[in-house]
Amino acid sequence: MNQYLQIFFSFAKIGSFTIGGGYAMIPLIKTEVVDKHKWVTDNEFLDFLAISQSAPGILAINISIFIGEKLKGTKGSIVAALGTALPSFIMILIIALFFQSFRDNRVVISIFSGIRPAVVALIAAPLISLSKGTNLNRYTSLIPIISVLLIVFLDISPIWIIIAGALLGLFHYYLSKGGKI
Repeated sequence: MNQYLQIFFSFAKIGSFTIGGGYAMIPLIKTEVVDKHKWVTDNEFLDFLAISQSAPGILAINISIFIGEKLKGTKGSIVAALGTALPSFIMILIIALFFQSFRDNRVVISIFSGIRPAVVALIAAPLISLSKGTNLNRYTSLIPIISVLLIVFLDISPIWIIIAGALLGLFHYYLSKGGKI
């Protein structure tokens, strides 16, 4: 199969079968691009995920762009982004056409009430498995814990957490190199 088609259909599958947004897509994206096709390594995936979270825009689109770019350059990034976005766009368009007729339907409300806890698990599972590849130790394992506490309890914007993490990473690099950049 043409690799552009393979990229498109892989990301279209991800875009079609994920409920809950970008973070819920992480396990599907990882399975597809790391485990199944081996387009990127675990470490590359972690890097793409970190950059995608830091960049403005939709997480799933951002990561698909980075992976598409790695595989086939600019055309690959466009094909991957279209594959990710098109299924959701079509589904939302169809739902919008019929939303008024079923928005108060108790069955639909019950279905979405059941989906919400599953989405939380879909977000937590890849975070736990990805954390194994980050070489966490007793010191660095405090970083995600402190970050969550700052965001949840002190209502600090994740943007400030990302900026602080980048600055601390640069500071650590600078210190570890003996003051030479």
